[in-house]
Amino acid sequence: MSHYSTVTIIGLGLIGSSLARIIKSASLAERLILTDKNPDVLAKARTLGLGDHIEHDVSRAVEHADLVVMAVPVGAMAAVTAQIASALKDGAVITDTGSTKVSVINDMAPHVPPHAVFIPSHPIAGTEYSGPEAGFESLFKDRYWIVTPNDAPAADVDRLIGFLRGTGAIVESMDSAYHDKVLAITSHLPHLIAYTIVGTAFDLEQDLQNDVIRFSASGFRDFTRIASSDPIMWRDVFMKNSDAVLEMLQRFNEDLSYLQRAIRWQEADKLEELFTRTRDIRKRIKDAGQLDS
Repeated sequence: MSHYSTVTIIGLGLIGSSLARIIKSASLAERLILTDKNPDVLAKARTLGLGDHIEHDVSRAVEHADLVVMAVPVGAMAAVTAQIASALKDGAVITDTGSTKVSVINDMAPHVPPHAVFIPSHPIAGTEYSGPEAGFESLFKDRYWIVTPNDAPAADVDRLIGFLRGTGAIVESMDSAYHDKVLAITSHLPHLIAYTIVGTAFDLEQDLQNDVIRFSASGFRDFTRIASSDPIMWRDVFMKNSDAVLEMLQRFNEDLSYLQRAIRWQEADKLEELFTRTRDIRKRIKDAGQLDS
């Protein structure tokens, strides 16, 4: 486990506020500076005692930071990086928590000054809740945190990995394009499907919509939980990871057509075969320690 003297977190939603909590709890930094564009969020962070210093000016927030964590929506990465670039000190490490990596690298890298080190990363952890009050210090425990080194010096990458392990996360390195394909199927497409199904229910005639809400089974309730996630964050994810999402969506549509035909022609054996195979995926996720129960 390693730590930094001064850490600045930009963005105090679920991820940023959870990271702030574990940094304080595990003493991963000597000084923790927090900033967010929303004054109400900063006021809440101050009330919650999440950091050592709350800073309204994002440039001032990073000028002494050894590590800067960008916990903002992926669509805002470029603008925020450009805003802080001139304030970063020599040797400062900047990382992010974005759910897409190719777009984040393309957006941020041109603005990172030569005297700073950019190491993209992504914690695969979260809930449907947002805001500083939604964070909790065990969010990253036993969850994967992916690092895409992006040609950064090995010593800086190793130090960041040690810091991230201090949050309780399991840290692995991965190619950025490969990361985006993996997340497209494990996270982005499920959210797109959930938003679509809940949207379909919303568009039903009123009486049927009311009864769908009244008699919601556990499957539909799970979809509504996913579909209640931060709309700004997910809007940006789909815009920024469009190629990988569209590729996986095409595969999904082909499989859905296969199921439609099996149901239409009453091919019970094909349905049972698929449902048997998919049960095995659930077991493998559980064996990998990535289920809460």
